[in-house]
Amino acid sequence: MSDLLPVALTWWLVSLSGILMPGPVTAMAVSQGARLGGVAGPLVTAGHAIAEGCLVVVLAVGLGPALQHPRVVGAVGLLGGAVLLWMGGRMVRAAWEDPQAPQRAAAGAALRPAELVRAGVVTTVANPYWLLWWATVGTGYYALFRARGTAAVVGLFFAGHIALDLAWNSVLAGVVGAGRGRVPPGIYRALLAGCGALVVAMSVAFAAAGVRALAP
Repeated sequence: MSDLLPVALTWWLVSLSGILMPGPVTAMAVSQGARLGGVAGPLVTAGHAIAEGCLVVVLAVGLGPALQHPRVVGAVGLLGGAVLLWMGGRMVRAAWEDPQAPQRAAAGAALRPAELVRAGVVTTVANPYWLLWWATVGTGYYALFRARGTAAVVGLFFAGHIALDLAWNSVLAGVVGAGRGRVPPGIYRALLAGCGALVVAMSVAFAAAGVRALAP
């Protein structure tokens, strides 16, 4: 147990390196932060935490290796790519069709809290790289914490990782949300369109990864 803190610190650093990489969850936190303010960050993170909690349960019952199967990765890539394409397209469309002030755009396009939690789940599980990251890096660290007891898994492995997610998404949504009502309409629309375009680009990349995984 004396080496638990070093293991936890390295896990948090590794987790942070993944969290800071732009992805669908990040794009959702930013785009909805512009509409709802800082509350969007915790709501997106709640959905993300639900998905990750389910994945930790999968690891706990010994199904980690199944996540690396090419058919699983391929299916997630194709289905996730389709879902993200739809979500990103909606974001770009909202930016294109609403030329009014950010306040009006926000009123018409913001997701309700329950919808935003669901969006956090969807943008998480639709990402095949998230699945692979947990099937490799996450599985390795899970084994290290599991050897040190359930409290280490729940408190340091899972809760520590989610706390970093929460902090990052809350900062992003809060910074963007602080400018609501003061951001020129053109900048707001460019931000929304940029987030949507990022999600669309990722959908194409995820679908391509799915095709490669399923290829003979």
